[in-house]
Amino acid sequence: MNKSDITTLSDIKILVDSFYGKVRKNEMLKDIFNSVIEERWPEHLEKMYRFWQTVLLEEHTYYGSPFTPHAHLPVDKAHFEQWIELFFETVDENFTGEKADRAKWQGQRMAEMFNLKINYYRNSSVHPIL
Repeated sequence: MNKSDITTLSDIKILVDSFYGKVRKNEMLKDIFNSVIEERWPEHLEKMYRFWQTVLLEEHTYYGSPFTPHAHLPVDKAHFEQWIELFFETVDENFTGEKADRAKWQGQRMAEMFNLKINYYRNSSVHPIL
C-alpha cells in the first residue's frame, strides 16, 4: 500500500474508524469503552472525526473539552499505554508524513495528560467542572 499523509476528512475517518475498530476488540480496552459509550458509537465516532479534523486539518469543527468525559473512567497508565500503542499502530499502517507524525505526537500528549489528570482527581477532593 502506498501511504500518504492525513490531508482530508476521509483520511481522518479512516484513522478514527480503524483505530476504534481495534479498541473495540482489544481485551484491555473494549469493556471500558463499550460500557461507557454503549449504543452511542456513531455519535462518538462523529465527535472524534470533528476533534481530529480540528487538530490535524485546522478546520474548526470540534468544540468542547476532550478531558471531561474521561475524568472518571476506571483506567490507569497501562490502559493509556495500550491506547497509544494501538493509535500509533493505526497511524503507521495507514499514513506517513507531517500530519501523521503530528497525530502521534498529539495522541501521546493527550494520553499522558489524561492519565495525569485522572490520577490527580482520583487522589484529590477537587472535582473537574463538567
